[in-house]
Amino acid sequence: MSLAERILGAHGPAQRRAIAKAITLLESTRADHRAQGDEMLTALLPHTGRSFRIAISGVPGVGKSTFIEVLGLFLIERGHRVAVLTIDPSSSVSGGSILGDKTRMEKLSVHEQAYIRPSPSGGTLGGVAEKTREAMLVCEAAGYDVVIVETVGVGQSETAAAGMTDMFVLLQLPNAGDDLQAIKKGVMELADLVVINKADLDPDAATRARAQITSALRIFGQHGHPGHARHDQSVWHPQVLQLSALRGEGLAPFWDAVSRFREIQQGNGRWAARRQQQALGWMWERVDAGLKRHFRQHPQVRELLPQLLADVGGGRLPASTAARRLLQAWQDGASDASGGFRNIAAEGAASPAEDDGQAPDIGEQRHA
Repeated sequence: MSLAERILGAHGPAQRRAIAKAITLLESTRADHRAQGDEMLTALLPHTGRSFRIAISGVPGVGKSTFIEVLGLFLIERGHRVAVLTIDPSSSVSGGSILGDKTRMEKLSVHEQAYIRPSPSGGTLGGVAEKTREAMLVCEAAGYDVVIVETVGVGQSETAAAGMTDMFVLLQLPNAGDDLQAIKKGVMELADLVVINKADLDPDAATRARAQITSALRIFGQHGHPGHARHDQSVWHPQVLQLSALRGEGLAPFWDAVSRFREIQQGNGRWAARRQQQALGWMWERVDAGLKRHFRQHPQVRELLPQLLADVGGGRLPASTAARRLLQAWQDGASDASGGFRNIAAEGAASPAEDDGQAPDIGEQRHA
């Protein structure tokens, strides 16, 4: 029985082991494993797309793991199967990751209707791992109807999770900043739902934070989404909620808002459009990663690289000049192999996203 068949089989320990093996296979950098992973995903693809994908993001210490555990148990009680993909930051020094988020979900991690998979970020920016999209598809094919992605503790510009899920939930703390902080562009304007967690610690501060962020989201709507300013009921308007994950308070209103979001997005057609844009964005991301990998492995580039690194590090050569020389070497090799290749080095190494079929900008996916 193939790995894909075991994933599509009956629920139980055998399926869970198959899911774990599948994600490990997808995360492998070996060429033969990549080929096997592509074949497996192709077999699973017809069985995907039926889950609700939610990204949970926020600064370190905001309580993401605690919130996800109580939410997961809440959903299981209502008949859902929940998969959680947690992303742990990789060390820039040693390259390792603790992968400890699962230890904070003691009850959820042992529940037979839940599956939790920690993965290292591996240096990938945006709060997610390189293979998070593929892992989501595996969990969907296995029958998990709610897939939650817990991002690395993020800052204002780490927004990749919004480009791969149906709903982007941002957790905030009371006393996290003033009015100016609330209206800064970045992760805040991408949030479909903002949750003030740990509201029990300082109810007054939580109320002030909710008012400030609500005002900020209204400004974002007026300037970035004119349809929101007209109070169009067929368009989702981002909301701000308060809850206490530790006490399990506020979960029902949260899920009611999530369900309302799904109903509106599916009704106005933006649910399907958002997923189509995400699929195209995923394709271009893989193209970019493949080109970068091919570039680094190219014989002429590897031959030039040590000397250019020494020259740049020693201040004898501008980094921009070294980059152009490396690109020219890669281009010349590709030209020899294909019988002709346009001069991308002279054009500033234009990316595939500049073509007519460019990947959608993350800002355009805000409520697509």
